[in-house]
Amino acid sequence: MNEDVLSFSRRHFMGRMTTGFTGVALAQLLGRELQAAASASSGWVPGAPQFRPKAKQVLQIFCPGAASHVDLWDYKPELFKRSGEAMPGPAEVSFQGKNGPLMRPPWDFVASGKSGKMISSLLPHMARHVDDMAFVHSMTSRTNTHGPGCVFMNSCFTREGFPSAGSWMSYALGSLNDNLPTFVSVQDVRGEPPNGKANWSNGFLPAQHQAVAMAAQQPLRNLARPGSVSEAEERATRGFLGRMNERHAEMHPGESELRARMSTYELAARMQMAAPEVSDLSREPAHVRKLYGVDDGNALKAAYAKNCLLSRRLLEKGVRYVSLYCSSRASGVDGLLNWDAHRTLKADYERHCPIFDEPTAALLTDLKQRGMLEDVLVIWNTEFGRMPTKQANTDGRDHNPDAFTAWMMGAGVKGGVSYGSTDEFGRKSVVDVATPYDFYATVMHLLGLDHEKVTFYNNGAERRLTDVHGHVIGQVIGG
Repeated sequence: MNEDVLSFSRRHFMGRMTTGFTGVALAQLLGRELQAAASASSGWVPGAPQFRPKAKQVLQIFCPGAASHVDLWDYKPELFKRSGEAMPGPAEVSFQGKNGPLMRPPWDFVASGKSGKMISSLLPHMARHVDDMAFVHSMTSRTNTHGPGCVFMNSCFTREGFPSAGSWMSYALGSLNDNLPTFVSVQDVRGEPPNGKANWSNGFLPAQHQAVAMAAQQPLRNLARPGSVSEAEERATRGFLGRMNERHAEMHPGESELRARMSTYELAARMQMAAPEVSDLSREPAHVRKLYGVDDGNALKAAYAKNCLLSRRLLEKGVRYVSLYCSSRASGVDGLLNWDAHRTLKADYERHCPIFDEPTAALLTDLKQRGMLEDVLVIWNTEFGRMPTKQANTDGRDHNPDAFTAWMMGAGVKGGVSYGSTDEFGRKSVVDVATPYDFYATVMHLLGLDHEKVTFYNNGAERRLTDVHGHVIGQVIGG
């Protein structure tokens, strides 16, 4: 065969393979050769912690739509007392215009756990875990728009094109398994979050660090062998491709990317066994399925419960970073598909909280019972908060980038503590004001990484997750 024809066939085959055979999933698994070849200016080589870690894996739970801190986590007695009054100071104009008077949460808060932490009565199952949680009540964002807000909370940049936190952890620490991706984004059945794939993008990092998107309802796409192709045919095709690649690699010994792609194809083949197994929830005993609520009569709750259970199974199999989403982009319907309660806060949250509360609490309980919280760091995020006032003449709340809550628990976290605080109404963060830079500097520290030294050279600069900002919040770290 003519050498040019052979070379064209190999490139053509590989191009078709990467787009049609699991797409991003294959890019995610491009191999460790590329990672081993990379090095930061400090002399640190990615693939291992820089110092002794307290955590090895991360479970991120993300609620798109700006879940209201003052209605869920951040108890403000003055907001209850002065509901209906005008908020002191000039009239507030926020994302969608003028705001009305102060509005108390439609639900009471309940003292929970030994710490007596006040949590919304809408979250009775999550309230059982407060003694293990460290709350950051003074978060702030640089934007009041959902898409840039979600991307900022996931990447520390409001613009697309920068690596997500999960991608940075994949780059910095490498994989804990040989048969599954390092970073998985578990998608809500209702759809992607605002700005979609930018939330788990690899940005300028090598392609293998982008998350693989999957869900209990839709495991890895295009992974199964087509029905028209027999196992013997697939094996023969793989062998033929391997021979072509080996021949090309011998001709170009300096092409580490080709070696990585060869490794990718082998890993993808192993994923044909591992991915269906990890996503097969029927393997779970009845009492575990009941704990999560995977057979609940509320279809959306059951779907999210299955994703919670899938997340635990992924962590068990050694996936380094799992992002679990609860709700999706608004799709033009405020508060219907996510936490964006502009008009009907009470109805919206009485729809969303039952979906979120019990399955998420079950996931935390399951991780704790199995001893997995010794290695897994759990973090909860949303893109920003909500106003303590009514939005104009509605019974909803507008966007508030000046105050919101995040929390973490698990490996290395000091439970039962609260860091920072908002003002008496929850309008602005005023004590120990925190940012996503600080939050992820702390996450990286718990993983044994110095956020100032985990860098990647791009466009003339040593880039990092926390940009040029951030400090470790030592008050939430356990001994």
